[in-house]
Amino acid sequence: MVDTAAPREPLTRTESGPLAVRLRRAGELTREVLRNPTTLMGLIVIVTLISLAFLAPLLTEPNRPDAYQMPRDWGATNAPPGTPGHLLGTTSTGGDVLYGVLWGARTSLRMSLIVVGVTMTVGTIMGSIAGFIGGKVDEFIMRIVDVLLAIPELIFALAIAAVLGPSFANIIFALSVVFWVKYARIIRGQIIHVKHNEYVDSARVIGDSKLNIYRKDVLPNSVTPVVVQATLDMGNIVLVGATLSFIGLAEAGLAEWGVLVSEGQAGISSGRWWASTFPGAMVFLWALAFNLLGDGLRDVLDPRTGGR
Repeated sequence: MVDTAAPREPLTRTESGPLAVRLRRAGELTREVLRNPTTLMGLIVIVTLISLAFLAPLLTEPNRPDAYQMPRDWGATNAPPGTPGHLLGTTSTGGDVLYGVLWGARTSLRMSLIVVGVTMTVGTIMGSIAGFIGGKVDEFIMRIVDVLLAIPELIFALAIAAVLGPSFANIIFALSVVFWVKYARIIRGQIIHVKHNEYVDSARVIGDSKLNIYRKDVLPNSVTPVVVQATLDMGNIVLVGATLSFIGLAEAGLAEWGVLVSEGQAGISSGRWWASTFPGAMVFLWALAFNLLGDGLRDVLDPRTGGR
């Protein structure tokens, strides 16, 4: 039987180039992620929360001189939701709950981006040195990582922040010290696995330098679990940071969800639920959304999972 179908035209140089291939692959992965309804729901919640963070200066008048300090209306303490000028009510000290919720989203976004950026960078560098060089260097770095991993994250961050004193900057520093070790462990294991593949041996045979082999062949094929972990940590960091703020390790009056929950906890027993419920719900939604997205990314990017 004669095949009468028109022959396929060969891919042009532009269509088959590295950038085009990566863009097509990114599109395929995006479609696979969005095919999961729970992952899509998490992404929608994330986009909504980040949009609220960016729109906070438009939705509420920034407090002067420091927009991240909650404004106080001493003539309207413990006002319930729906009070004119205080849509979500106020705290026992006159803090506007809506202002704390919206600017708390900016605070949480800033904290998570800084901590994830720092820890992912430091962890990737340390894990790459350990995994790619190996030997005594690997042994030294991994023993430090083992010691730090043996301490529970919350307890370790609490100890560091308490020693440094109540400050939002100190909370960020404490979380950065605590969270980098996970990335070092993950990237080190991936690099040890990848660097023994045949295409890495081929690069060595043709004379590529170690730096080029690491940059072109090893790191791009090792970084996927790091991306998944970073997505999960975007939620976990805000949860731990809110916990530290709740127990008094952030500045008083800071527009942050943990601080707001702490201010409102005393009123729960007397029916003033709003001051702690709304920011608590924001912490829950933030952590849940990033965990849903992280789980979806793991299913798509990890070939060992059933979803892949």
